[in-house]
Amino acid sequence: MKKIRTTNILLLIIVIFLVFYILKLLSFIFIPLVLSMFIALLFLPLMRWLNKKRIPNVINISIVILIIAGVLKLGGELIQLSSREIVAIDNDFFAKAETKLVNLITSIESFFGVERLSEENVLVHYAQKTTLLKNFGSTIDFISDTVSMTLMTVFFTILLLSGSLNVQKLMNSTIFKQKYSSVKTFMQIEKDIIKFVIVKFIISLLTGISFSLACLFFDISFPIFWGVFAVLINFVQMVGSVISVVVLSLFAFIDIDPTGTLLFFIITITAIQALFGGVLEPVFMGKTFSVNVIVVLIMLMLWGYIWGVPGLIMSIPITVFIKIILEQFPKTKIIAHFMSGSDPKINLLLKNKK
Repeated sequence: MKKIRTTNILLLIIVIFLVFYILKLLSFIFIPLVLSMFIALLFLPLMRWLNKKRIPNVINISIVILIIAGVLKLGGELIQLSSREIVAIDNDFFAKAETKLVNLITSIESFFGVERLSEENVLVHYAQKTTLLKNFGSTIDFISDTVSMTLMTVFFTILLLSGSLNVQKLMNSTIFKQKYSSVKTFMQIEKDIIKFVIVKFIISLLTGISFSLACLFFDISFPIFWGVFAVLINFVQMVGSVISVVVLSLFAFIDIDPTGTLLFFIITITAIQALFGGVLEPVFMGKTFSVNVIVVLIMLMLWGYIWGVPGLIMSIPITVFIKIILEQFPKTKIIAHFMSGSDPKINLLLKNKK
């Protein structure tokens, strides 16, 4: 029996690695599919309400498409506005930025004892050593992949909303044996994912507005751009908030001299992130986001490695989805409670099992 159990465990490990390999290999299909599932979940309550009003399904889907198009149009307008803000900057700013960057790099070189030809341009020297310029040609491939994935996401979203792909029935036929269990679990997933996305969007929006206001108050260039940047990067759980503070702090070094004002600005944007991301977000999330910090970091690294930036953005909803599924089975409830870090429940389950 022990040999059979060991063999089953080894086979399970092999299957898990195989599944992750397939997810990475066929990422061009699975990324739009999973993303479309989360988008469809957001609009399913609206679709059910419209169906109760006996509105034709074609009109319902058209309404959803118009809403998505409106959101994308608004986001595009904000991006264009921030782009015009950057283009309108005068040459004095770039000269000032170059001077400060050269001085900063020179001081770092002297600190670490790095030798470089004195007549060689600092920025050109380090730009040639980076792969950014060498990989510039891959930008076209990245844009084409993004466009194709966007179109596939729209296609899968329409299929899900129209009922051609029914996730609840798929769960019923593959995971659960009883229809009631699949419906109950699907409704819980829908509720938790919707709550997560709404809270995350509101918190990110408030963070972006606060960043823009802070930039205006301290006279930092491109306040609209930094607000949009904070909104977008904040969707990457934990990592995004750190990136936004670090990048904006480094940029503020160009506009503000390294005095107490710069330090106060860094403290201000750090306090904004701590308030919205560290205090308000967990309060509004409640039990929806009761996932251990270690599990969050592991999932970020895992899905970031498998799917890149889309994986980082979708890692937490995927984790919530997996956690809810594991909670439905007695044998996997302990794993779900480990993921949430609720030790008292784990101990109770272990006692009951004995």
